[in-house]
Amino acid sequence: MTQSKKIGIIICDRYRDCAGGKCFRAMKNLEGAFSMYDNDTNLQVVAYTTCGGCPGGNIEYAPEEMKKNGVEVIHLATGLVVGYPPCPYISHFKQFIEEKYKIPVVVGTHPIPQKYWLTHQNLGTWKSTEWQDLIAPTLCDEQTRLSYD
Repeated sequence: MTQSKKIGIIICDRYRDCAGGKCFRAMKNLEGAFSMYDNDTNLQVVAYTTCGGCPGGNIEYAPEEMKKNGVEVIHLATGLVVGYPPCPYISHFKQFIEEKYKIPVVVGTHPIPQKYWLTHQNLGTWKSTEWQDLIAPTLCDEQTRLSYD
């Protein structure tokens, strides 16, 4: 039996012109953070917006509209994690949305591209336990990371 799941995606404002191609591809292929859903789940994007720019002013308001449109889970796009510097507010965004709007938040959409993986590994960006937890949903094998370069 196929079930439906309505999702919202919030991207980093510095990528506001992004067309979402990697996110939508990952959703279709159930890769990256979308691998948490099973093949019987029909994923529907019913909302897509930016954080509003640092420090994320849109985070206060966009989830409310998303909820009115039936969003059941919000994904904070991988760009918030792989951009440099990574979003320093991402944990706050997740906590705020879940507390205020009672909507589950997943950090990530598409798999981390290999070029970003290598750069952040060399810089030591994600060494902390907190960052290891944040990147976990989008961390995959090298072949998949390369396919998202």
